[in-house]
Amino acid sequence: MKNEKVFKMKFSVLYPLLINKAVKKQRTQEEVNTVITWLTGYSSQDILQLLNTEITYEDFFKHAPHMNPNRALITGKICGITIESIEDPMMKEIRYLDKLIDELAKGRPLEKILRN
Repeated sequence: MKNEKVFKMKFSVLYPLLINKAVKKQRTQEEVNTVITWLTGYSSQDILQLLNTEITYEDFFKHAPHMNPNRALITGKICGITIESIEDPMMKEIRYLDKLIDELAKGRPLEKILRN
């Protein structure tokens, strides 16, 4: 049931948390948007428009314009859980974004975060 709680949270509530995590480590909102755009295909403008809606985190990912096929290259642990071992496909998508924002906050270069 924990997953369902996360899935039903509003994107407009979670987005500022992603921004704050990055900004506290001297990264920018633009870099966060770049990461989200790479992962989901949403443009920065799309992201800002979605902040004014009631879209849930689950629907944010379900309706993403284009999930990046290279997201499968995102590996490692997030919140003590190995991403590769996550069975729920929606939770895996959410954790991919968490991992990318974590890498951003840890100072990893954007080019490496985006698996280019």
